[in-house]
Amino acid sequence: MRTRPSRQSPNLHPADQLRVRYRVRFAKTGLLRWISHRDLALLFERVARRVALPLSMTEGFHPTPRIAFPSALPLGIESLDEVAEIDLCEDIEADELLQRLRGDEQPGLTIHSVEKIPDGVKKARIAATQYTVSLPDDWDESKREQVNQNIEALKQKESVSVERKGKTVTAIVKEHLPTIELQDNQLFARMVLADGASLKMQDLLDLLDLSDWPERGATIVRTGVELKGPNPN
Repeated sequence: MRTRPSRQSPNLHPADQLRVRYRVRFAKTGLLRWISHRDLALLFERVARRVALPLSMTEGFHPTPRIAFPSALPLGIESLDEVAEIDLCEDIEADELLQRLRGDEQPGLTIHSVEKIPDGVKKARIAATQYTVSLPDDWDESKREQVNQNIEALKQKESVSVERKGKTVTAIVKEHLPTIELQDNQLFARMVLADGASLKMQDLLDLLDLSDWPERGATIVRTGVELKGPNPN
């Protein structure tokens, strides 16, 4: 009985092939805030190919570049501090990679830094995020006291829950919402991620009875991303 020879993946990497991981910090602003997380990944792939990066590819019959993001940014939200991890099959100095990525000059994409990740360091995981929300266009200064009262009322609660896609997401206020304050011209919040599902910035606005702020011209911006574990450098 004749047996059919097994087919081997055309992209099966040799065991000794070099694979170097880099962590990229970047901003996503302007019109780029309207692209989805999936489109952001495709954008990074196009940028990488335009600057001729030697991308490390996944194995299989449909190989894709190894480009990962530890957190998906909701559509319509700008970010001044996002994280991407890119695997290359060549060892390039971090400064050189930084200059090559910056040289593409993609509108709305600002590359802040690049660092090479030592072997053995796990993939990036988000520990906490920071957000600002500008005051709505029709802001009435007389409403400031009520917003502050809503913030204080929320801080007095032990926990809060929201419904999302048929599931309940619960947060411990002191642990997961350590900082909420109404500043002169914006709302500022630091949100610590839970082990399971975590609150989103829109959830916090809902809890503060400020759900309509975005509809009234308020802009949500993610200003900081904190990662779990030690810094690679």
